[in-house]
Amino acid sequence: MIRRATAADAAAVADVWLLSRKASVPAIPAPVHDDADVRRYFAHVVIPERETWVVDLDGEVVALLALEDGWVDHLYVHPDHVGHGLGSELLEMAKRRRPDGLDLWTFQSNAGARRFYERHGFTAVATTDGDNEEGEPDVHYRWSV
Repeated sequence: MIRRATAADAAAVADVWLLSRKASVPAIPAPVHDDADVRRYFAHVVIPERETWVVDLDGEVVALLALEDGWVDHLYVHPDHVGHGLGSELLEMAKRRRPDGLDLWTFQSNAGARRFYERHGFTAVATTDGDNEEGEPDVHYRWSV
């Protein structure tokens, strides 16, 4: 079930982000913030300030999507649930909510994410040499109708 995240979901949402990010190393850089900082960020910034959605399977948050205006700010799936279409469902919902288009960033090194976004109609429109807090090259993707 896809539903809007609440303040009570903040810890579970942060857990999904942390597990997903850590499982993706070395395809992407390790998080630069410790777990406590990440938990605070989701509790005090993402959940209250972003349009945040979760996939809830039997009371467990297993995927998240955070939108900020026309940007996909976060899209992460728990490693045990990757490959079951949850990320696709969330991304398709985001397209319905932002029919005028969406933008996002992903790391250049994240070949799996790049293939995923390209399969969903996103096009690379710019790259950087690492203008982010991780200092790693990334790609700006855009989807438009």
